[in-house]
Amino acid sequence: LNKNVPIFVCTMAYPTVPCPLHIFEPCYRLMIRRCMETGTKQFGMCISDPVKGFADYGCILEIRNVEFFADGRSVVDSIGKRRFKVIRHSQRDGYNTADIEYIEDQKVN
Repeated sequence: LNKNVPIFVCTMAYPTVPCPLHIFEPCYRLMIRRCMETGTKQFGMCISDPVKGFADYGCILEIRNVEFFADGRSVVDSIGKRRFKVIRHSQRDGYNTADIEYIEDQKVN
């Protein structure tokens, strides 16, 4: 999962830290549905950037559970997995995507 990764432009996310989300915008509703249907259950989280649209670094979030409501909104229980660097910014069907490169942390003894 490093080409055309869906990017949720919202807040800062960190590995191992839970990130609950309330999804109501149509483009992000589509993005979450696709993440679930394809089975990846993952997407990137980046903060906003006024020039590029979103930051060059972010964190992959893994969806642990989604609660869908009748009006189309959903509550997503996600948790941070891995940090990444954006190689190429792009868009798909109204939401941002990116080609990414994972950042490997050095293990501390």
